Amino acid sequence: MAGSMNKVILIGRLGQDPKLSYTTSGQAFANLSVATDEGYKDRNSGQKVDKTEWHRVVAWRQTAEFVGKYLSKGRLVMVEGKLQTRKWQDQNGQDRYTTEIVANNIQGLDSRQDAGGYQGQQQNGYQQQGGGQYNNQQQGGYQGQPQQQQYNQQPQQQGGGFPDDEDLGPAFPSEASGMDEVPF
Repeated sequence: MAGSMNKVILIGRLGQDPKLSYTTSGQAFANLSVATDEGYKDRNSGQKVDKTEWHRVVAWRQTAEFVGKYLSKGRLVMVEGKLQTRKWQDQNGQDRYTTEIVANNIQGLDSRQDAGGYQGQQQNGYQQQGGGQYNNQQQGGYQGQPQQQQYNQQPQQQGGGFPDDEDLGPAFPSEASGMDEVPF
């Protein structure tokens, strides 16, 4: 579809240490939980109300290894990626759905010396750039639009997805409410 875009940029804090795991084929992936806050003034009481949203993030390959090595609970991070919904089966064999951010760039924004980031792109190697941010570039291709190359980075999952799928939350809301189609 021309004119559409699937891009997410978040700045928030890690709610727990990233969980670094490996697929059966040896591919690294990390699950993260990022909290973003926003506040508003309650019209009735005049009090400031803070609202926290929790975002599921998954990183793959070298990005996952970077996250697992350098980032920890409470760190301020910037995550760039895309939204993706995947299907998996719970312990009872029920189909479940999880919407998460598939990260192609994660940066630590703290003033800590090891704060940095990792921008994973298809490539044969990687080079370190200033500030602790790692940037992998594919030779050739769309140099002006590197994020577009990321959409093929995630390997296809077999056997229902991640090993801990039952911890990934409730069924997709449309399934729970009986909706069969997206209303647009």
